[in-house]
Amino acid sequence: MIDLILFGIFPYVAIALAVAVGLYRYLVDRYSWSSQSSQFLESRALFWGSVPWHYAILVILLAHFLAFLFPAGWGALLGRPLRLYLLEVTGMALGLSTLIAVLLLIVRRAANPRVARVTSVVDWLVLASLALQVATGVYIAFTLRWGSVWYLHTAAPWLWSLVKLDPQVQYLAALPLVVKLHAVNAFALIALFPFSRLVHVVSVPLGYLARPYQVVVWNLRRPGTEPK
Repeated sequence: MIDLILFGIFPYVAIALAVAVGLYRYLVDRYSWSSQSSQFLESRALFWGSVPWHYAILVILLAHFLAFLFPAGWGALLGRPLRLYLLEVTGMALGLSTLIAVLLLIVRRAANPRVARVTSVVDWLVLASLALQVATGVYIAFTLRWGSVWYLHTAAPWLWSLVKLDPQVQYLAALPLVVKLHAVNAFALIALFPFSRLVHVVSVPLGYLARPYQVVVWNLRRPGTEPK
């Protein structure tokens, strides 16, 4: 029963919450759709944490997405041992990079009083969830080897079953606890998404492509002159 709740019901609840609350927030408080950057309060630690985090996590997410979207092609890519080894080593290196980066971002917010004052409870929850997600991912990569292969036969079919509205929880039910935690926490992050500053990820300024150019009019007056 617990597997059905965690892997068959909770994913839909998380997605519905993300969509509904995200739309409500966009319609009611559109200006809150921002990263609410704290760079002006502290920039050095932010740079060393944020830049590696964004580049590494994007590659990791892209690999997960491609393996889910094209399982047959991903399996063919891993058909040669050398390619499998290179992908595994690359994944480990990227995972460690994201773990160090997110820990640095957490320390930055905790150690800097000015940054800590502008950090909300939701921010801490998101950071803790991100750290847990990355830490479990790194643990899986180092202890449950060849995850890029068994992902195709476990997580990918489970995700596709969710897309088809026919959740097949047995794909994850037999996996180790750390893998289950990794999967559930991913949807917990999706549920937290609309309540946090993470919404800026989907805030693409497409309107800027069609809006007219900004016109700047200078109104400089010479000393002692009156406007006509």
